[in-house]
Amino acid sequence: MREIVTIQVGDYANYIGSHFWNFQDELLGLAEDPGADPVFKNGLLDMDVFYRAGETQQGIFTYCPRMISIGSRGSLGSLSTSGTLYGNIPSADSMAIATWTGNAARSVAEPYKKNLFLQSLSEEDHDDSGIPASDSKEGDSSHRRERDKDRIECLENGVNSWTDYSKVQYHPKTLYELKGSWADVNKFDDYGIGRDVIAEGSHAEEMNERLRFFIEECDHIQGIQFIVDDSGGFSSVAVEYLENIADEYANTPVLLYNVRDPVSHALPINQRGLITRALHDAVSFSKLASFSKLMVPVGLPSLRSNLSPLLHVKDEKLFYSSAIYAAAIHSISVPFRLEPLRPSTNSTYASGALEIGEIVHLLAGQARQNPVTILDLAMPAPSFTEENNRGAILKYLNPLTPEIGEDDEDPYAVESVTVHGALHSGCNRALISQVKNSICAEYEGRSIKLKFLHLSMFLCPLPIPLPFPSIFTSRVGRHGELLEHEFEGGEPKGSLDVESVPIAARLRSSKAILPFIETRYMNLHKYGLARGSRGDELLRDWGFGREEVEDMGENMSRMLLALDPLSEEASSDSD
Repeated sequence: MREIVTIQVGDYANYIGSHFWNFQDELLGLAEDPGADPVFKNGLLDMDVFYRAGETQQGIFTYCPRMISIGSRGSLGSLSTSGTLYGNIPSADSMAIATWTGNAARSVAEPYKKNLFLQSLSEEDHDDSGIPASDSKEGDSSHRRERDKDRIECLENGVNSWTDYSKVQYHPKTLYELKGSWADVNKFDDYGIGRDVIAEGSHAEEMNERLRFFIEECDHIQGIQFIVDDSGGFSSVAVEYLENIADEYANTPVLLYNVRDPVSHALPINQRGLITRALHDAVSFSKLASFSKLMVPVGLPSLRSNLSPLLHVKDEKLFYSSAIYAAAIHSISVPFRLEPLRPSTNSTYASGALEIGEIVHLLAGQARQNPVTILDLAMPAPSFTEENNRGAILKYLNPLTPEIGEDDEDPYAVESVTVHGALHSGCNRALISQVKNSICAEYEGRSIKLKFLHLSMFLCPLPIPLPFPSIFTSRVGRHGELLEHEFEGGEPKGSLDVESVPIAARLRSSKAILPFIETRYMNLHKYGLARGSRGDELLRDWGFGREEVEDMGENMSRMLLALDPLSEEASSDSD
């Protein structure tokens, strides 16, 4: 067994995680569906890597994510912190306080009402009809489609929590809410606030105990997949968590995605807000990078304008943008679950399995020792055709990492590319050999060669579950193939019209990440270290002394030097 524990810290991280686990749930369902495409039944994707098996007190078998979710109080919507496996377990704050004998007034908020999608899930769980879908009459099929349209419409028009579209069962140790003196999540917007909250009570102890529960039941953990919303106070919560992991599980590699939604990229309206945001970004980046083996910054200011023309993404809706990032993280995780091929195994369906530790060594353990990596995505990936089988995939890859430059002239670049569900000539599945030959041919045609390339391929595409936003243009077909013509004025397509899509994702270690690091390095010097800097008092309020801030600057300086030894900014010492 090569288990992975997933940790999601922050509201937007949980939005992404909700889509991620919906993809896994859909794969599990399709593998057992006799009417599903056989490509989902090849058995080479080991779901036990992300899931744990268990049993209720009634002897009912359970299968749920090996995951810890940390969010703000009230962020779970209609879901209880005890999860859904063993009923509603009362939380500590809902019980009477035995030490208080005086009068007490109790204020109870209105319960969060389930939307139509969640209501329909509950009805399906209690449906004992046992009638297979294949035996349904045509009228029933039409009725089901209308019902599904209503379910999708309710999500398109009103998702207020990541649990509103989650169809996965969670273990009682999975869901954890931060409780503190702050009440409005919109004010939980800088590094210092999260540091104050985590210092209150027993948050760190409780979070560590949950991690210990999941890790100790693993046979051979290969690593931790960590997703953190770094746009506000949750980044310091994550740093506290990562520091504990480094102390207790030093040999367990961490693959860290620090994510940010398009809405949080909006610039503050005053000078103080600009300084606070600049210092938050610098401090968050430096501290997170120091406790992770491999960091992947994710989050464009706009997906509407910076992504594929085949997608229609509404930046203002977290439900939309988080689906894109979840698809990319799912694709990157495919090699971690592929069964390693033995010499006698047929490689028709998959190739290129590797573990988290191997990809960390590949991308961050080469000559540069650079822990910060760029994430690219092609969704849907184009078909391999005889006329356009050179450069089709790589040409369509778009960066999901912000503030990056070009790396065409980087001879030290290292890349890991994952392609799954690739098509050839319409809706036909491309062979593993076709994908490999095409991509290798393009890399060989470059004037500047990579230092190293790892290629993972899998025949199974990304399934599109029902609670998925309508983001595909009318040119995308049912299986993700590109149609010849786009219908003018056509409505965006969702899960009712698109069943699956081919995906290509890439992690690359290159000097293209320089602008991202340089911006944070220069802001730390400008607002935190320069003589008379206006952010000095703010950093002290966050609990940082001069020496610790200088250490952060030196940490980023070393990153810059590793990427570009000739960089003037990196070569200058901190004053």
